[in-house]
This record gives sequence, C-alpha cells and structure tokens, in this order.
Amino acid sequence: MNKFTTSYLAKKIDGKLIGPEIKINGIFTFLNHAKPGDVVIRHWIDEKGVEIARNRGVSCVVTQNPRKNAIEKATELQFPIIITSKIENATSFALKWSVKNFAPNSIRVVVTGTNGKSTTTHMIYNILKVAGYSCYTNTDSKSEFNTLIDPVVSDQISRFKTKTGKNIEAMVIEVSEVQGWMDKLMKNHAYLMTEAVDPDVLVLTNISMDHLGLVNSIEETFNEVYGSLIAVEKSSKKNYAILNHDDPLLRKMGKKVGSKPDILYHGTATHIFNPDLTFNSDGIYLNKELFLKGEELPFKSKHFIQNTMAAIGACVSLNVDHNAIKTGISSYKPLSRRFSVLKSNPLIIDDFAHNPDGITATIKSTAKMSEGALHIVFAIRGSRGELINQLNAEAVVNAIKNVNNSLLITSSAEVVDHLNTVNDSERKVVIDIFKEQNIEYIFKNELFDALNYTIQKARTTDTILLIGAQGMDPANEILSQIFRSEQDL
Repeated sequence: MNKFTTSYLAKKIDGKLIGPEIKINGIFTFLNHAKPGDVVIRHWIDEKGVEIARNRGVSCVVTQNPRKNAIEKATELQFPIIITSKIENATSFALKWSVKNFAPNSIRVVVTGTNGKSTTTHMIYNILKVAGYSCYTNTDSKSEFNTLIDPVVSDQISRFKTKTGKNIEAMVIEVSEVQGWMDKLMKNHAYLMTEAVDPDVLVLTNISMDHLGLVNSIEETFNEVYGSLIAVEKSSKKNYAILNHDDPLLRKMGKKVGSKPDILYHGTATHIFNPDLTFNSDGIYLNKELFLKGEELPFKSKHFIQNTMAAIGACVSLNVDHNAIKTGISSYKPLSRRFSVLKSNPLIIDDFAHNPDGITATIKSTAKMSEGALHIVFAIRGSRGELINQLNAEAVVNAIKNVNNSLLITSSAEVVDHLNTVNDSERKVVIDIFKEQNIEYIFKNELFDALNYTIQKARTTDTILLIGAQGMDPANEILSQIFRSEQDL
C-alpha cells in the first residue's frame, strides 16, 4: 500500500499541517469508523473530536472548519491536524488514493447528470455482476453516497475486500452533477470526482435545473457537468463518453469534444442524425440492428428507456458480453422509488421525481399507462427554497394538460425532519401557481391524510402517482398501514 506522511498529504490537498510530521499507514475514513493509523476527514471538528481521534490512534485529522478549541487541543496533544480551505481537495485525493491502492486494475464507470443517475448506475452495476465481475457501486436508494463532502466512497472501496473477500474488478460510481455545503456551491465537484476515479466510461444522462441556490442558471449547471467530460479528456487512457443525444445541452457538449473520448450517442433517430442506440416499438437498436426486444424490457417509460440505452452503451464500450447485457437488463429490479409499482387495483406508482424534468417525464409516462383517472399526490420540497418549488409546480401544470386527473398537494408535515420541513413561503408559492392556472387541487398538511384520502377516492381502474423527494419517502410504509387497517375492518 502506498504510504505517505502528514506533510506530504498537507501539500497535496493545499492544506496547512499543525502538529508533528508522521507516517500515515491507514485508510481515509470517518471518525466513528477509524482504526489506528487511519486518516479522518471531517468538514468540521472541535476539541472533543480531536481528542476522540487521538485516543483511537488516528494518524491525523483533515478538516475545513476547526471549531472552538480544536487547534489548541491538537497542539496540546501533539496530534497532527491539517486545515484545508476546501474539504473536496482532501476527499478527492482520498478517492484517487483508494482507487489506486485497492482497485488499480478495475474497469471503472462514472455516471452523472441531473436525472436518471441512480437508475443508470444501478443498471450498469447489475449488468456487470451478471457478467461475472466482482463489482462495487456507491449508489443506494437515496443517492447519499455521490458527493465529495465526506470520504464515504473512499472508505467503502478500501474496506471492500475485507467485507466481501473479493477484489474490486469493476466499479460504477454515481457522481452528483452539482454539490454544495451549507448553501455554498462546491465548485468543480463533477470534475474532481471524475478525475479521481479516472473512468474508462463516462455516462452523462441529461442537464436540467435542480440544486437551485447552489447554481442559478442552466449555464452554471452545464459548466459543472462539463467538468466531468474535461476530466476524461485529460486522462491518459483510452476512454468513452455515453451521451443522451435527445438532450440539446449534451449535443452541444459533444461538439466540444476533440480527439477523445470516443462518443457513443443514444436517442431518437432523425433524418439528420441516427444515434448509435435508438428505440422504437420493436425494442432497442444498436447500430441499426435490434439488440433487445421490447417485451424483454422490464419497464417502458421514456426515462427508463433512456437510462437503459445509456447502460447498454456503457457496457458495449467496455466489451461486456452482449448476452450478459441483455440478461442484466431483462432481470433488472429498480431501486426504491424509481417508478416503483407499489400496488395494483388501483395501480400505485411511486417516483422520486424532484425537479421539473423528472416530474414532467414521470407524469406523462404514468398518464399513458392509466386506464382510468390519474390521481397525483405531489409532495412539496421542504427547505429547498421558493424557486425550485415554483418550477416544480409549473412542471405539474404543464404535464397534466389534457389528462383526466385529480391533484392533491402535501407538506408531509408529520414525517419529515428539520432539513426537509416545508415552510410557509414554499407552500404558498406552490399553491399560488395552481390557483393562477385555475388548477383544482386539495391540500393536506400530513402525508397520511393525503394518501388515505386518495385511496378512498380512487377506483380500482384508476392510477395513483406519488411524486416528490424526501417528503414522499415514507409513503410505502404509510400505505401498508392504511391497507392493513382496511383489512382489519
């Protein structure tokens, strides 16, 4: 394992070392995971944290915000602490170091973009496992591990063999296209994380507005996503980029690419351009030949098809056996809250639609599936500001035009924590949009009341669509309670 010293680490992450020069012989991790010799990375630490780290035998602590008497305590204990102006310098170094030491010969894929990252990442992961690879991914149902705020991915990569008994042969890393801390943009996040992984394949799903407040224009989002493409362009290896040709901003981005990476496009065929991967009623075509029949696809919504074509493109670029790709897709089980079917009669679909593009695509896809009326339960995004909630409400208005629907809005007040509480201005801006557009709606403050009301109203031939971010996360559990109560009557 490549060992180094505290002063070397400080230099590499543009940090200032306070305390002694010592050799580091552990991994990068969290304070509560740390073992003797490890490096702890924390966005902030106080004197108590320093004392805990020293008692655990940690080599040093890296932080951006030493609080209270952290520096004094470190000096008193002669314990090394490194202060960096940007914690992402430390976490990106940690990620690069972990890949180099624990997965140096692995094939690597990075997936980023505004919508569809988790599904695309998870699908590629599933295909690679079917193909026989010992594979790591950082994607989970809540996408909590796609940032450079902390060293979670580095920690997981470093512990993979101990946990599984296998070496990492392939990894699929989901990268948040925009990231921040305390309402401040963590600039170049996609570039730093992609550069640290050094992928063989980069997948870009789409570019649309989200993370408002961190970025305030589509141009800013474009520039942040483009950083990942710059990172693969700078790589010394032969690599590929998989781009969604239906997204005009990704088409624009593709035109900026020079001699590398090689680009594989997926999207709609036109008389002007025929992408490498396309879809029609027969199925998915690769280079104009039928690759996967429509009946072999587990889902046929537009955004799922786009994610599927991106996953196929990534795995074809990696020379994965085509039969393994087909099996990996046909056997795919989606992540929680990714167009998940919770019940039939009435059909209940739950989706983590949390920004305008995701909301529009999900409502339109569901409307096509519905035999009866469409009942939409829409959770307001709490503590995310007025602008994103205004745009989300406008997306609902545009998507439900000419659709036989009923609309219910909820703040999910009884199930969200303080980080996701809907404030008065957020609720008002959503309701005002529907009032201005003469859209009939019902408001329920609590999620239980919203779901119970909708269940009682819906007929067996109807469809219920649950959309929203954290405010809708507990819906499946609440629905189970409602249906159990009905059975007991």
